[in-house]
Parts: sequence; C-alpha cells; structure tokens
Amino acid sequence: MAGSLFSEALRTGDWLSCERIRRIAAIVLAVSAVAVIAVAVFSDGWTDWQGRPLGTDFSCFYTAGLLVLQGRAAEVFDPAVLGPLQLATFGPATPFYGWLYPPFFLVVAAALALMPYPVALASWLMVTLALYLWSVRAIVSAASRMCGEKPAPDRLWLLLALAFPAVLVNIGHGQNGFLTAALFGGALVRLDRRPLLAGVLLGLLVYKPQFGPLIPLVLIATGRWRAFAAAAVTVVVLVGLTVAAFGPAIWQIYLASAETMRVLVLEQGAAGWHKLHGVFAWTRMWGGSVALAYTVLAVVALTTMVLVVAIWRRPARFSVQAAALIVGALLVSPHCHDYDLMLLAPALAFLIMDGLRHGFAPWEKTLLALVWLVPLVGRSVAETTHVPLGTLAILALFWVVLRRSGVVVGRGGHERTAASAERILKIG
Repeated sequence: MAGSLFSEALRTGDWLSCERIRRIAAIVLAVSAVAVIAVAVFSDGWTDWQGRPLGTDFSCFYTAGLLVLQGRAAEVFDPAVLGPLQLATFGPATPFYGWLYPPFFLVVAAALALMPYPVALASWLMVTLALYLWSVRAIVSAASRMCGEKPAPDRLWLLLALAFPAVLVNIGHGQNGFLTAALFGGALVRLDRRPLLAGVLLGLLVYKPQFGPLIPLVLIATGRWRAFAAAAVTVVVLVGLTVAAFGPAIWQIYLASAETMRVLVLEQGAAGWHKLHGVFAWTRMWGGSVALAYTVLAVVALTTMVLVVAIWRRPARFSVQAAALIVGALLVSPHCHDYDLMLLAPALAFLIMDGLRHGFAPWEKTLLALVWLVPLVGRSVAETTHVPLGTLAILALFWVVLRRSGVVVGRGGHERTAASAERILKIG
C-alpha cells in the first residue's frame, strides 16, 4: 500500500509542493554558500588550501589575458608558454589549464587581467551571475505576461535559479556557464519581440561554437531573417575585430590548436570522461572506439537536428520550442563540461513555466526535479559507477520536450491540476 502511494506521488508529482521545493532549494543553496565561503576563508586570495588557483579554470582566462596585454596573444595557444606562466603566477601546485576558446574570448580575458586576480574572479562571477539571473527572470516574466498577470512578490524562481547545483559547479571552476545560459535564455525570450537584439545575443554565443549548429538552422527554417542577419553580422564583426587586434595568423594558430585539443580532450579523454557530458564521451567511457563514438554522435546529432527543426516549424508553444533548441544544442555538441550544464537552467525555466500554464504529463514534475538535481552528483556518480547522469538528464529533458511538442504522444496526456493556475502567479 505504502509503495503504491509512493509510486503515485512520483507519477503525479504531488510530492513537489511549493513548500517542499522551497525547503530543498534552500538547503542546497545553504550548502553551496558554505562551500564557497569555506574555500574563500581557507585561501590566500589567489590559491586554495591545496595550492590550486581559486576558480581553477579561471586561472587560464587570467593568464591568457596577461599574455594579450603583453602583446603575445598568439602564445595563449602554446602550452609551453601558457603552462609556465600559470606556474609562475599561482605556484608550483598549479595544474595546467589549456586555452580552448576562439580568439573572440581573448578580449574578455584581457579586460579581466587588468584587475588583481581575486578582484577579476569576483567581478567575472558576479557580473555573469547577474546576467544569468536576468535571463531567468525574463523567462518567468514573459510566461506571466502571457497569462495576463504581473509577477507576484514571491521569488521562488530566484531561489531555484540560485540554488541550481550547476551554479556551484560554475563558481568552483570560475567558468563561463552563467554567460552561456544568459545569452541563450536572454536571446530566445526576446526572439520575437526584439529580433535584432536576440540575433546579437545569439551571435555572441560564437565563443562556444560547439553549441551553435542548431541556431542558424532554426532561424532559417522559421524565416526569422532579422535575427539571422543580426547574428551573422555580429559574428563577422567579432572576426574583424580579432583580426584587427591580433592579426589574421591568430586564426590559423587557433584552428591548429583546436585540432590538437580535440584529440587530447575529446578523443583521448585527457580531462577524464566523467567530467564530460554527451553521447561521444558516454561511448568512449564505456570502451567504445573513437570511430564508434563519432558514429553515435553523428546519428544523435542528425536526429536531434531534424526533430528540433520539426518542433520549430510546427505550431508548438514557443516555450517548448525554446527548450528544444537549448537541450538540442547540448545533444549535438561533441562534448560539454559540468559547468555547461548551466544551460539546463533556462531550458528548465521554459518547461516549468509551460507546465504551470498548460499542465504536466505523468512523471514530468518528478523528472524535472531530478534533472535539476543532477549537476550536484553527476560527476561523482560517473566517476565511481560509469553511469553518465549528465547525459541521461539531457536525454530525459529532450524526451519531455518531444512529448510537450506533440512530436511523440505519451500515455495519459497532460494532467492539469487545480493549483497550477495559482502556482504560476506565485512563482513569478
């Protein structure tokens, strides 16, 4: 009897009351805050108690910026130069953090290197965190406007956005996950109302080219030419600025470096398969050959592209279409890291707001809650058990998108609860 009641609660999602959601999120946020404070307290402002740079990966941004300020931008792609500079800057316990980004991002790195390291790290995280929260707020506000309601005083959305476990992961790495989520979410929520601004934001995502293949396909397939033109012009301008600032040779150096890093990081798993998400890393972690991994990736990527374009061309709700593009971008990417799971945040926001307005199918509430929690344990589970929770979460979320779009039809349809209409007002 108890087991049946438990199963029914999971199926309907009734266990996810607003108060329980608030308590769980508050606990996760409190633990995350304590962890961040502890690292800061036991550091010297530059390195942690283990001698590693605070923000780990951010040390690469900073030292690359130092090279740019010295007029040596092309050398950021040379480990023989960047590695010793990191050791000299942060100490002998510093692991090597390679530069993996196109030349666009060197402008940001140079700006950060103008500040002392602790100030640069704090400024980077605070500014990009604010942009991420701005994008989630815009998604929630847009959904509330569709219902003809003004956002209510309750800030549950803010608690969920801050407590999302990938936030802690991104802070720990000092990485750019906040920025990626902000650009993607901010662009999509403004795509129809302000297409030129949306196009610029989508164009800025070129600094993470692995997430880009679906964007032009969707814009072209749906005839959103103003956004497409704005994105294209943004990319061209960025290329022109980097050529003017660093010279055309830097692009040749970058492409050669990217090929080397592709082999080391993607094919050989130098960083560890448990740190990567996607079907390529999953295949390699389970002993599949490089050729098999590329084959699996190609099949998944092509299937995803077809399905996402189909969702955008059919009369599906925009919130579902937006989530499809974000989750699809993760699926077609050869790899993504833990901090890239920040992209799940705007996708979840779109789907949750859609569910609050139109109801949830059986198991959806529970599934969305589990996806929200995955970044908390994804890496450790993959490392100890070889179960790729991050990749499974992405696939599960894509299944929700397919069901809500009508591409596939689940049994039982959507369950509209009496509290849903009220809850969309509270979550604003």
